[in-house]
Amino acid sequence: QVQLVESGGGLAQPGGSLRVSCAASGFTFSTFAMGWLRQAPGKGLEWVSGISDDGSTYYADSVKGRFTISRDGAKNTLYLQMNSLKPEDTALYYCGKGGSRVAGSRILDYNYWGQGTQVTVSS
Repeated sequence: QVQLVESGGGLAQPGGSLRVSCAASGFTFSTFAMGWLRQAPGKGLEWVSGISDDGSTYYADSVKGRFTISRDGAKNTLYLQMNSLKPEDTALYYCGKGGSRVAGSRILDYNYWGQGTQVTVSS
């Protein structure tokens, strides 16, 4: 069965960096798009970034230029490098498996989710 396990969250200061990871199993990782979504306290789920099977990347305007998504097919692992962090980036970050090869920007484009990893940006 599909399993997605996030790790690497934690506390960072404004302007700092964190990298979160997602270990995937139970499906052919290289043939599906993957993505990151987040849910801030008291807010709905928000798409953050996606990566297609060919490595094409997509970002929400709120993180463009600060976050970088990547994937390692040999390790079946998805990453999100977060730089220049802001307090508004504080959220539970979820890894999602896409329903096709091409990454989408809608929540519905992802059909499996991990349990999430908490990222807190605060001084």
